[in-house]
Amino acid sequence: MSSSNVLDFEEYVRNRQDALLRSARRLIPDPVEAQDLLQTALVRTYGRWDGIADKSLADAYLRRVMINTRTEWWRARKLDEVPTEQLPEASVEDSTEQHADRALLMDILSVLAPKQRSVVVLRHWEQMTTEETAEALGMSTGTVKSTLHRALARLRQELESRDLDARALGRRNEEGKRTGNVRQHTGRVRRGRQERGQERCAA
Repeated sequence: MSSSNVLDFEEYVRNRQDALLRSARRLIPDPVEAQDLLQTALVRTYGRWDGIADKSLADAYLRRVMINTRTEWWRARKLDEVPTEQLPEASVEDSTEQHADRALLMDILSVLAPKQRSVVVLRHWEQMTTEETAEALGMSTGTVKSTLHRALARLRQELESRDLDARALGRRNEEGKRTGNVRQHTGRVRRGRQERGQERCAA
């Protein structure tokens, strides 16, 4: 690579690193592994930088490298998913509600298979078209559409399940409060009876 192209690549990385890291975090929520994924993708892209004639497509190229790299890692580890309790980074201007919604979305994405997650991330988070997603993932447009359909159905099912669980928990908490109030009232009544009994005995 010529010195001018090296400088061009370094400038590109400086300008786009934060955005690319966010893309990596959407593919792998764990922040350390996401950083490793991005660095690996950058190293692989560095050697092919001269071959990217239209540098406006560099982001799409890097996303595809990250997706392919992540797939290689998962196959090597024989894992279908990377569990995590880490929350995604929230921008300073995010409200508490927006942060909670984003955290919930990142959490429920963990129920998807890697291919399904990739399709959802590229179509709905990266705002890529069906054709761009198909090209990035090496799929047909029909496969992208069917995978997206199944992934969204799975996400809706997960949201409904969590909503039912939350309602059941709320009912249990409410019943627990009522039971506690009844016990407190019963205890006060018993203590009152005991005190009156003691007063009558003293008299």
